[in-house]
Amino acid sequence: MKKKISDIERKILAALQGGFPRNQTPYKDVAERVGIETKQLLAILKDWKREGKLRRIGSIVDHFKVGISGGAMVAWRVEPELVEQVGTKLAGFKEVTHAYERKIAENWPFNIYTMVHGADIKEVEQIVKRMSQACGISDYRILTTQKELKKVPPTYITESSSDNIIKEEG
Repeated sequence: MKKKISDIERKILAALQGGFPRNQTPYKDVAERVGIETKQLLAILKDWKREGKLRRIGSIVDHFKVGISGGAMVAWRVEPELVEQVGTKLAGFKEVTHAYERKIAENWPFNIYTMVHGADIKEVEQIVKRMSQACGISDYRILTTQKELKKVPPTYITESSSDNIIKEEG
């Protein structure tokens, strides 16, 4: 299903996808860029959240620049009936930035994935051992980060886009 978005919504999306201004008044600055009051911007964002159009607003930290050079994707093999319980426990570790479920592939039996960060790979391995003990899952693979190829937010729409239609999932 396709749904038209308003010009203001299109401008807000274009402004937000580029990231927030790095200052103490980011919402005010985004609102000014879009040409609306801060209260109106916040009301639209609350509506998007309520409608499920927006999950969260967060930051992307360059972990290398803050001294966290160890990173690994950890693939876990979890019995289907335990996925929710184990996934929640794994996601609860402060060193985990991403946790999600994927379908099991023919030659790859892992279905839960977590991105784990630490000061170095040795620390990541220690964290993964703690995670394994905490959830009782010992069948996992640590896939270390070799090189980061791209870290930019996705572009959904441009301010100058003449196409004012977005696809709704579902």
